[in-house]
Amino acid sequence: MLKIFNSLTKKKEYFTPLINNIVNIYICGVTPYDLCHIGHGRTFLIFDVIIRYLRYKGYSVNYVRNITDIDDKIINAASNNNESIEKLTNRMISFMHNDFKKLNIITPNLEPRVTHHINEILNLVMCLVKKKHAYITSNGDVAFSINSYKNYGALSNCNTNNIYYNKTLSRNKNYPLDFILWKRVSDRYVNWMSPWGQGRPGWHTECAAICNYLFGNNFDIHGGGIDLIFPHHENEIAQAICAYGGIYSNIWMHTGVVKVNNQKMSKSLKNYCTIQDLLRLFDGEVIRLFVISSHYRSSINYELNNLLKSYKSLKKLYITLNYFNQSKFNNNIDDQYTKLFFQAMDDDFNTPLALSILFNISRKINYLRTKSNNILAFKLANTLKKLANILGLLYHDSNYFLNQHKNNFSNLTEINLLIQQRELARKQKKWDIADNIRKQLLSKGIRLEDNSNGTIWFIT
Repeated sequence: MLKIFNSLTKKKEYFTPLINNIVNIYICGVTPYDLCHIGHGRTFLIFDVIIRYLRYKGYSVNYVRNITDIDDKIINAASNNNESIEKLTNRMISFMHNDFKKLNIITPNLEPRVTHHINEILNLVMCLVKKKHAYITSNGDVAFSINSYKNYGALSNCNTNNIYYNKTLSRNKNYPLDFILWKRVSDRYVNWMSPWGQGRPGWHTECAAICNYLFGNNFDIHGGGIDLIFPHHENEIAQAICAYGGIYSNIWMHTGVVKVNNQKMSKSLKNYCTIQDLLRLFDGEVIRLFVISSHYRSSINYELNNLLKSYKSLKKLYITLNYFNQSKFNNNIDDQYTKLFFQAMDDDFNTPLALSILFNISRKINYLRTKSNNILAFKLANTLKKLANILGLLYHDSNYFLNQHKNNFSNLTEINLLIQQRELARKQKKWDIADNIRKQLLSKGIRLEDNSNGTIWFIT
């Protein structure tokens, strides 16, 4: 039986949907002010695998992933680009969809935009004001009073008394950690009329309002990156329970961060690599394998060598399949490996263990072929492909994958070797050699940036 780690209770729990075999799942989506990077890709690839597995097990999954299409970052980016907010967000959403398609990420059942749910957000804010959980600040914003909710901090396990805050930014609130539900604005940018004047939603308000509109006051799974636990998801729970009652989400799931030189990858640190850039070097399945080679709750280290390892591993699986007529494969995969695979996935979606089972199958197939046991080898090849498909892998024709990326792989291997040689030259303070290697890499489309934590590579 499936067990999932619940970030709220801090333990694995047996999963039982609220409504028969229907699973309502909500994932916090992107804020489309720029291109998606591999940190975004990791979260959505992980939940793609989870949803594929739930559907394979027979659940009817209602998958919702929102889009925050109004935000200060969007307003600033649109202003800097001298374009409208709508034009910017539509362009970035189109890029996102294209990236996700190449990663073979399942399209959600619904993809609600914040700007399409202003009425629901206003109703939520009015409800919280009426119930005395929110108040009007001195500058006209509407703020949530965290002291009005006794369980505030349960998800993040935070002590609000120990959290650093900026007193200057908090001067209009009754309590420094109170957060904005509705922001009073009178500028030329997008805003809506409300009982408190013209304004726009606070970031934390949207998800609680949309979830209640779609699911009511209780649904099965809420997910997102671990960086959203505090304050976003903590604030979301507080609003939803104070306004609507109920439990809100039964299970909270959070994915670990992608790190570069032991720092979290983020746009604010300018140490990110976009999905578009990675897809110029690697097939989407290579990126997927890289992502799921670590458990979803752990952090992963983004570096060229790790992606090359994923390519080599995926290539081995495709070589194994390449000996068989895959058009004759069927859905019969009831064997010992299948049971082990399901046991791994039922244990909080343990994809590293599930992948190890796929590679065990591959080795067994190769052994059987040397013994001319082609009948059993074919059956196991069928199992290998079907189980890999559950993870979103081995969807390509094997000949296509092996031939398409042959030249690309040799180039990547050379690039990786040059990066390693440059690192050695820098350690030995041979700056001329290091500079020459940097120029060589730049001619191959790889730009390096050195900082106190190491070297980051980007695709030009």
